[in-house]
Amino acid sequence: MSVPTVSFEFFPPKSLEGSFRLWDCVNTLAPLDPSFVSVTYGAGGTTRKLTHEAVATIHKTSGLNVAAHLTCVDATKAETLEIAQSYADAGVREIVALRGDAPKGATKFTAHPEGFASSVDLIAALADTGHFNIRVGAYPEKHPEAADQTADIAFLKRKIDAGATSAITQFFFEADTFFRFRDACVKAGIDAPIIPGILPIENWAGTQKFAAQCGTHIPQVIADAFTNATRDGTTELLATAIATELCDDLLAGGVDHLHFYTLNRPELSRDICHALGITPKLRLQNVA
Repeated sequence: MSVPTVSFEFFPPKSLEGSFRLWDCVNTLAPLDPSFVSVTYGAGGTTRKLTHEAVATIHKTSGLNVAAHLTCVDATKAETLEIAQSYADAGVREIVALRGDAPKGATKFTAHPEGFASSVDLIAALADTGHFNIRVGAYPEKHPEAADQTADIAFLKRKIDAGATSAITQFFFEADTFFRFRDACVKAGIDAPIIPGILPIENWAGTQKFAAQCGTHIPQVIADAFTNATRDGTTELLATAIATELCDDLLAGGVDHLHFYTLNRPELSRDICHALGITPKLRLQNVA
């Protein structure tokens, strides 16, 4: 198997301590020469300004190819496109375009009266600017709000047809979940790359909660293993082993790019990459 290319997702800092953690994450993972790194929005667009600042700073100081998350939540079309233009002005050419989660306290997404009604509309508007390579989200297991996976895949095709060039999946724990989804996408006429999203299990309780919110199935064998590892104090070793095995299975099935959700905790992602044969490279940073 050839060594895959990788990418990493970060979230913007909300405190001074968070800022140090983010820069440590960037510095730890940059030597692995990622194809791109992405910076998320908080729920309901709550970190819009922080995301912009983090994207601009990482782009300027690290030399990494940075993708900014952009959502439809709580903003007019003009405001959203103004944010996009500010990224273009800063030299950022990658956008991860998402509908976004509902604001805190809301039970479902409601479009701003003057905003984009869906991610498809946002993607089409971004594509019209001609400034960006646009990536989107995909769901190898049914999105909690979707009628079924057929509807999920049909909506993904609409996003690709609107101008997206690739999709990054929600995390999952079994390679066959991804392969079934990838095959269904091909059958539906989707020819854009589908990048598997990998979540190293940094915190078992948090991962269970996150999986429940996203509709991600946790195999019983993993749940049992973490029960034992928590008792024995070996959760980090188990997390590395589980994620490395998943990545190995994906690579054996023809995957050539892996996207890691780091949660701004870089060590597990780094160790998994090392286990896969992805070695650090000397990088020259732009410190201008």
